[in-house]
Amino acid sequence: MGDCQTVADSKRRFFAAYPRVIPGLYRRLVDELLVELHLLSHQQGFEPDALFSLGLTQVFDSFTKGFQPEGQRENLFQALCSATGLSNEGLRQQAAALKAGISAHGEQEISNWLASRGEGAPEPLKLVLQGANRSDFHYSRLHAVGLMALIQELSGGDDQEPEALRKRATSVGEQMGLQQEKLDKDMGLYASNLEKMAQAVEMMEETVAAVKRRRERQSSNSESPVT
Repeated sequence: MGDCQTVADSKRRFFAAYPRVIPGLYRRLVDELLVELHLLSHQQGFEPDALFSLGLTQVFDSFTKGFQPEGQRENLFQALCSATGLSNEGLRQQAAALKAGISAHGEQEISNWLASRGEGAPEPLKLVLQGANRSDFHYSRLHAVGLMALIQELSGGDDQEPEALRKRATSVGEQMGLQQEKLDKDMGLYASNLEKMAQAVEMMEETVAAVKRRRERQSSNSESPVT
């Protein structure tokens, strides 16, 4: 993608690829991701590696829970990616390969691989670790989210104490050469926003259910015979 491309250009491509109305609850997420991906695509040294891919897919999937119609979620993700020169299928494949590659290992092994600059690590992780050592490596907050998702995978899934998870992820990130202050800030912001989004989705679902019940009662009353 040429350097002359603007955010407005990316937005035009996005809306051409996804002309449907986006529910209000998700518009801010879409706009923020679109702008962020556009800016990253123009950063020298940025590469959409497997850790970034895991972070991006984690953010999108987590923050679009409850999106309707459900069948349009991946179309929305595809439009976000294609508008900024990325491949949604390629990103998902990278994220899945990274998770699969470390599923049989533990954090101590990752520490050993870090110490040896990726030597002996599964190929997706090896490329991430070697890439992080580049002098022009460009960090994004999506790397922080990807790191949290990776440590969560090593720890056995979603049933993890959030603060302990963040500390372990930060420790691994520091070994990779990432700044603790940035990691802490980005992980904390992600966790906080995720909680707020979950609450908003819950409220929306309750409102929709209440409206549905009211309509059903009104319909039932209107159909009742007059005595």
